[in-house]
Amino acid sequence: MPEGDTIFQTAAALRPLLVGQQIVRASARAPGPQIQRVIGSHVLSVEPVGKHMIIRFDNGLALHTHLRMGGTWHRYGPGQPWRIAAWKARVVLETATDVVVCFNAPVAELMQDRAVALHPALKALGPDLISSSFSPDEAFARLRSLSDAEIAEALLDQRVMAGIGNVFKSEILFIHSINPWTHVSDISDDVLRSMIATAQRLLVENATSGNPHRITTRGDPGAHGSSYVYGRANRPCPRCGTPIRVRRQGALNRSTYWCPTCETTRELPRTAYP
Repeated sequence: MPEGDTIFQTAAALRPLLVGQQIVRASARAPGPQIQRVIGSHVLSVEPVGKHMIIRFDNGLALHTHLRMGGTWHRYGPGQPWRIAAWKARVVLETATDVVVCFNAPVAELMQDRAVALHPALKALGPDLISSSFSPDEAFARLRSLSDAEIAEALLDQRVMAGIGNVFKSEILFIHSINPWTHVSDISDDVLRSMIATAQRLLVENATSGNPHRITTRGDPGAHGSSYVYGRANRPCPRCGTPIRVRRQGALNRSTYWCPTCETTRELPRTAYP
């Protein structure tokens, strides 16, 4: 699933292609948004909101997309062959010079711009980690309120902080030596605040790295070994050499990577961890 930093960079890449440009053609896969309603309008803005993206038009409409696991945006020149099958295109926006295609996005909605702030999924989002207005105090209060949740699940909850996905979840917990199955209530205020600061730092660093296709939490995004534990099952931990483990976790059955030696939570354990 694309994380907040990827959506931030995608929006940044789409802005020079769309903002200020008139939409000359538009289409969407059925069933889908009536995107033809934006033909003739000009794009006002392309805004990332956590893992969501909002494209606003000067006719009072807005396109909301969420890529989830398999969605992606591509840019093509007029008449240029697409790298993905056309039937996978959810939304196509064309200007005089560019064809912008959203493939495989499970969420693609056209709505009145004034309705964006009232959208249930967007209204429920916690503070956006990449936003200049990010509030660590609000994120802390929201995280602390999930006292019975396992910390790995709490970090993924977009109502707490918007932008963290499965990669950053595992990496943040490793950096802080926190076992993913630790309950939020068993982690001190200082550690929670430190984890929030790490999450903000990692997402901002990756959002501004210039490489939307490679996440790094430990160095050069172009180099090998750019993560500590994520995607490294059965390989040696970079700290202690213990084989890294992976297990499905939570209601969404997401993969969690961790080091069973390093991530022995230095708080008061409530359960026997895997």
